[in-house]
Amino acid sequence: PELMVLGLLILISQIINQVVQELTPGEFSWETVTAVFVATTDLITRFFNSIYEAEGFSLFSPAVKITAVVLFVVAWLLRLDKPIYLLSFATFKAPDSWKCTHEQIVDMMKNQNCFTQESLDFMKRILERSGTGQATAWPPGIVQCLEEGKEADRSMDASRKEAETILFDIVEKALKKAKVDPKEIDVLVINCSLFSPTPSLCAMVVTKFGMRSDVSTYNLGGM
Repeated sequence: PELMVLGLLILISQIINQVVQELTPGEFSWETVTAVFVATTDLITRFFNSIYEAEGFSLFSPAVKITAVVLFVVAWLLRLDKPIYLLSFATFKAPDSWKCTHEQIVDMMKNQNCFTQESLDFMKRILERSGTGQATAWPPGIVQCLEEGKEADRSMDASRKEAETILFDIVEKALKKAKVDPKEIDVLVINCSLFSPTPSLCAMVVTKFGMRSDVSTYNLGGM
């Protein structure tokens, strides 16, 4: 829109310049302002009449014609639906301490002391067909139960810390790759299937990166 306004101003100035050159080939004085205004109005009126009567742009100089055509093309492009571009993306690479084999995952489930052997056997069969590898990342609060004497930490604090570790890392990398300042963000959408705390994950990111107070946030939860 700003470019369109600038273009219109350039077009009007070119029309006025054409009128001035035609009316006063020599020096320009303030006495001719009224005459220039009247002539410019008349020229613009004749311009629209020429378009209506399909006579083309024969009234104008080449510079005016080119500017008018460029403005028409820009206006047409602005009316098109704006596509959505992926400026950048980032993924989180879990530390090695988070990675587990299938056998370790089954051991973690055993250490929860709430599953029957039948349930554990079923989990093992599912893992074998899940398509996950032998270095699949699991929440650090759960992984720690593999260490002797430690229990799984399923608290809100542990879950929030895990979310902060992942979200802060990928948001920082994505902003850096896209060369976007956090205050330029208008909409923030975060989707997490299981963890939906209060304050939300969106609020956590907005506070961490100093985004604007009027940013639209959408925190999605559920499968």
